[in-house]
Amino acid sequence: MIRTCRRLSRLLLALASIHAFAQSFPISVVPSQVEAGSPVLLHLDAPATAIVEGSWLGRKIQFFPAENGHGWFALAGADVEAPTGASQIEVSVRSGNDVKKLSRSLEIHPAHYRTGSLTVAPRFVEPDAASLALIKAEAGLKAKIFTTSAAEPLWSSSFHAPVAAPPTDSFGTRRMFNGKLASIHKGMDFRSPSGTPVHAANSGVVVLARPLYYEGNCVVIDHGLGLYTISMHLSRIDVKEGQNLAAGELLGLSGATGRVTGPHLHWAVRWRDAYLDPAKLLRLDLSSVR
Repeated sequence: MIRTCRRLSRLLLALASIHAFAQSFPISVVPSQVEAGSPVLLHLDAPATAIVEGSWLGRKIQFFPAENGHGWFALAGADVEAPTGASQIEVSVRSGNDVKKLSRSLEIHPAHYRTGSLTVAPRFVEPDAASLALIKAEAGLKAKIFTTSAAEPLWSSSFHAPVAAPPTDSFGTRRMFNGKLASIHKGMDFRSPSGTPVHAANSGVVVLARPLYYEGNCVVIDHGLGLYTISMHLSRIDVKEGQNLAAGELLGLSGATGRVTGPHLHWAVRWRDAYLDPAKLLRLDLSSVR
């Protein structure tokens, strides 16, 4: 009789587990309205023992378990040039031999960006042969570092502005350099005079700290799972590649190196190969995530 009761209890527990896994795992998205260039925080209420994988807009989403055990989170984003309209977040949740496929429709709204005109040294608009060779080599270097992100989140809590200086609303601006449409501005500019201390917006590891042709003295921090912050045009670099950083540590001093019209800090946020609006990341409350 006792053995029968035990077998029945185990069977009921197994059935309860199967029933729980069979339930839908809702995917919540913050913010509620997503624009081109928006970072997003995803939350999935799946079992802590599950294996969770996802994709959105052709990019892999890596989820990580919540420290309090309540589900899974992921930071992702829609590129500044992402097509507007309906998109689908696809997620698979594996528990043992059971796999549940989830899908969530997400509307991407247009963001209204300006067009600006700047005048820079001619060599930054029409580089000579030697400069083109350097630019090509640097492109290979950047491609390499942006494909080797840490396999776990290195950041903790919310991100903070890297300088104590007023930002501009320059993200997404279609930029004319010397009368030619050259690029879309994929970062936020801070009005910081040369010598302003620049700090790490969150914890991570330095994956690049060197001068580049367009970026000038540049520092790239890997925050894990494909998320990076990039500080450009520094007058001085105070960190080394491979260095682990805590949030708020000094990276260097702002300046006017590279393709600039004057001293300032250009600060960019990149997830996978998507460039996100830094102002929106700074407004994203991550204090309860990890």
